[in-house]
Amino acid sequence: MTDHLLQEDSKHSRYQLPESIQRPSKVAKINGEDFTDDAEQDEGEEERKLVEKNMNPNPRLQRYLVAIEYIGTRFSGAQQQSNCRTVVGVLEEAFQKFIGQPVSIFCSSRTDAGVHALSNVCHVDVERISKRKPGEVLPPHEPSVVKRAVNHFLQNDSDMMVIDVRCVPFDFHARYKAQERTYFYRLSTGKEPLSIFEKDKAWHVPEELDLLAMQKACKILVGRHDFSSFRAAACQAKSPIRNLDELTVTEVGSSPYFPTITEREQSNFAAEDSFSPLNRSKIDPCVSGSFNQLNVQNSDGEVSQGFGIRKRNRCFVVTARARSFLYHQVRLLVGVLKAVGTGDLTVPDVERILKVKTVTAASPMAPACGLYLGHVKYDLPSDA
Repeated sequence: MTDHLLQEDSKHSRYQLPESIQRPSKVAKINGEDFTDDAEQDEGEEERKLVEKNMNPNPRLQRYLVAIEYIGTRFSGAQQQSNCRTVVGVLEEAFQKFIGQPVSIFCSSRTDAGVHALSNVCHVDVERISKRKPGEVLPPHEPSVVKRAVNHFLQNDSDMMVIDVRCVPFDFHARYKAQERTYFYRLSTGKEPLSIFEKDKAWHVPEELDLLAMQKACKILVGRHDFSSFRAAACQAKSPIRNLDELTVTEVGSSPYFPTITEREQSNFAAEDSFSPLNRSKIDPCVSGSFNQLNVQNSDGEVSQGFGIRKRNRCFVVTARARSFLYHQVRLLVGVLKAVGTGDLTVPDVERILKVKTVTAASPMAPACGLYLGHVKYDLPSDA
């Protein structure tokens, strides 16, 4: 471990672990019961063991924090698995082609098969060795070089891309240093089948959803609770207690988005008279291409979008934000919210399911295809 991570006791010749990774303490009582913060307790212990295992790392290694985006449909999850195509496996292969030696990559979030990521974060240790003079160690690559090089070796894999790279200290762990994770879940509702552009990227729900009822249900679930009813049987977390900082449902435009005739006309109108406050006030910024198409009546007298114009479904996004989640927690939450939206469950039912503390009480879990890891938040070192 680098010098700044270790404090040597000259009298006893022993190393002391940094305060940032000392054993965490228990938190206050909740409803009369003692609970530890599983996210802090478990991850703090794991980090402590990791540091103790690597007391004397190679000082020539540079640790990089790497943010990646990927379409999860053709991956068997993020974690490395034998005989399976995984996010970590593909990324490790690209790094090995870049630096000429094997590497180990650790992800902040171990997404399941079929789950996508707008930004998952991992870390990797790289030693830059001269290819012309084997054995000669060179200064570390700049992050921008790492990003371009790894993307070059990923170019034949259209499912993944590196979006950001940063140098971090050796004790910075992508998983255990994460302060917050944000997930998004897309639902497409309506009688029309899912668009080919949305295939495997959203959950198609034929019924209409009651947005207001779903939003009311969210208010019951937000906060610190025992989420045993929203925890898969295979979950290995020591405690079901989690603090859900945000759970919201928002209606958004369908994907992919293209401007309607009305929007295009308004945009051109604004460009011609951009300096006229009167004309600018006539433009409606809320007009959405998802809900405004060229409406005409067909031979049966029904309103249609016009021949050759696809009917669009409504689209909703569930946002869940917390420091950490239980196994399948987000998808189980979405399953219950969807049931509330269709009327299969009521808002009081959600409160009952939460209190009963058994996963069998929850609605069927939402499929993986609509889930996206949106963002992982860190307190990054200023000198990194």
